[in-house]
Amino acid sequence: MTTTEPTTHRSTAAAARRGTDELRALAAEGSRLLSGADRPGGSEADADEVAAWAARTFPGTLAVACSMADAVLPAVVARHAPGVDVLFLDTGYHFAETHGTRAQVAHELDVTVVDVRPELTVAEQDARHGPRLHDRDPAACCRMRKVEPLRGALAGYEAWVTGVRRDEGPTRAGTPLVTFDEQFGLVKLNPLAGWSFDDLIGYATDHRVPVNLLLSDGYPSIGCAPCTRRVAPGDDPRAGRWAGFAKTECGLHP
Repeated sequence: MTTTEPTTHRSTAAAARRGTDELRALAAEGSRLLSGADRPGGSEADADEVAAWAARTFPGTLAVACSMADAVLPAVVARHAPGVDVLFLDTGYHFAETHGTRAQVAHELDVTVVDVRPELTVAEQDARHGPRLHDRDPAACCRMRKVEPLRGALAGYEAWVTGVRRDEGPTRAGTPLVTFDEQFGLVKLNPLAGWSFDDLIGYATDHRVPVNLLLSDGYPSIGCAPCTRRVAPGDDPRAGRWAGFAKTECGLHP
């Protein structure tokens, strides 16, 4: 439950990072073992099985990315990799409720929360690029405050685990359980890909896992406060992100 802040380097025990070709091969093996092709009835592995494979395959070089909308993903992975690094992109624009969830996760779960911060503070970015860049060029803001910091933070890991789900919208409908992440150059795992929002909340309730209070206040997808609004019942869960722009992703999951 220890907390590392601020840093962009892994806090797990040092381990030699395998080369790109070997990581590609491991991603292909994981996909074959977990995604149905070689499984009885062609069924996908469940989240626990994916997390267990990740823990066995990447000991000491595994990271979990968590936006602190909930702590289900860290809880699932920590069952198999106690003390696992949980990377939180501290953009400088988060809701107070998100910071509250982050503190709760660090205190209650057997994980190591790693705060990943941008090179520039919000004030420094405003001075260099003008105030409220997120209102004028949200892609540039996300790149500087999310994508580039995460790229640096992931450099020492072999695999990262994300909470992307297929039910979150059309851009995520084809999310695989395991793949090689070309953008960051490591294995990417999505154990919750086949889950619904109700599955997520049900797990959190049954296992008493921290959940961001905004999830029950009309925010099914939670990002930075200036770029996130409530969503009407029945709307696309990500409709509240970057409203008014032809943008549905921050760039972490192209």
